[in-house]
Amino acid sequence: MLSGLEVSEVYLSNIRKNKDYRFDTDFWTKEPKKNPNLTYIKIGDCLLKSQYGISISMNEDGDGIPIYRMNEIHNMLCDFSVAKYAKVLGDEKETFLLKDRDVLFNRTNSFEWVGRTGIFYQQSNRDFIFASYLVRFVPNEDIILPEYLTAYLNTKYGIWDLKRRARQSVNQTNINPEEVKETFIPLLDKSIQLKIKDCFESAKISLIKSGNLYTEAETLLLENLGLKNFQVINNPINIKSLKESFLQTGRLDAEFYQPFYEQLEQYIQSHSLGFARLGNVCKLHDENYTPKDNQEYNYIELSNIGKSGEITGCTRALGKELPSRARRKVRSNQVIISSIEGSLQSCAIVSSNYDDALCSTGFYVLSSEILNAETLLVLFKSELMQQILKKNCSGTILTAINKEELLNIPLPIIDTKTQTKISDYIQQSNALRQQAQDLLAQAKIKVESEIENNALNINELDLRGGGRSC
Repeated sequence: MLSGLEVSEVYLSNIRKNKDYRFDTDFWTKEPKKNPNLTYIKIGDCLLKSQYGISISMNEDGDGIPIYRMNEIHNMLCDFSVAKYAKVLGDEKETFLLKDRDVLFNRTNSFEWVGRTGIFYQQSNRDFIFASYLVRFVPNEDIILPEYLTAYLNTKYGIWDLKRRARQSVNQTNINPEEVKETFIPLLDKSIQLKIKDCFESAKISLIKSGNLYTEAETLLLENLGLKNFQVINNPINIKSLKESFLQTGRLDAEFYQPFYEQLEQYIQSHSLGFARLGNVCKLHDENYTPKDNQEYNYIELSNIGKSGEITGCTRALGKELPSRARRKVRSNQVIISSIEGSLQSCAIVSSNYDDALCSTGFYVLSSEILNAETLLVLFKSELMQQILKKNCSGTILTAINKEELLNIPLPIIDTKTQTKISDYIQQSNALRQQAQDLLAQAKIKVESEIENNALNINELDLRGGGRSC
């Protein structure tokens, strides 16, 4: 009669031992099994410190200190750059200042995102703080290394234990950090933990090199456009007649007519090799695709886009389980750009791994026979095009750039030689980023293997990359 049901019999005394007196079924029926050959310890007993981030207003104008949010952790690492800033001074700044190798844990968001964990690596001459929906864990390195804690919480075992502790409501999922401290972690030999650390540090070096190559591509583009030392007009006043404004553009919002935007567009239009409207340079792929209910798809959304124009992951689900916005099919070497103000930087080239995937209708999908994909990517992520995209956004509840405005945006024509150099830089950058992902994937696989059966020899952990991306 009980066939197919999950049943777990738990003493009331055991429930009372839990800090939150959990009696929900998932918590007890999904209790993870432990390897009897390993010693386990509560994560809370391995920490020197745990701390909530700061709750504060943020801005995108570079005013204050860069602040990490929940969407700036990818593939077990905190991104090297962030989009938001917060004005924090004195003692408050010191309280929330991140230190090298701090571990950040995302405690609240959607069920998919909650529990995401990454390690922070200090960058020279740059301070960062972290927002309230993140929690800082500082491990006691005499017991566990930060890299090992990060890797474990990203393994299938760590994720399983975290997700069973998650509390879901209509629009939000939460994991109490105190519950995370109650999670058991196996005490792997320090020599294995050091191998995990080596993987993370090698990945970090590859990512730094990757970022430097992307910067070279961006610098080359700006030099080609004559924008490397470009100075903008500071005058916030612009007087337009009705004929020059609303009757021509249909826009009455003052921001649209800022002299700053006009100066940028005039600069593009006077480019030595000329310019063209986006609709004449690019093909827009906006055909709707209806997923088949029982077919599996890779689904890309805004949260899956990394800072350097890469797709960091996707959701794998049946068509009937996908949201209604999963209606764009993408092909390799197309460029996807966000249409939504606040996430306009979310642009990426579709790699061969995501050929035939679906993406959110929050993206525009583009290809071009005049500008290669790498040049399009760097161009759209440049401050020049970001400002022009921002200018053309409109709306009330959700501010976004519509199709007509997008197609009318002016794009500079870039010579073939420069495009080829930009393409080379971006491809080398992507190769190094892939190497970093492979190293991190190996670290996670090593932890899982040790937990399962101690099958792999320590020396089998290759630090050169080449493994399968997770």
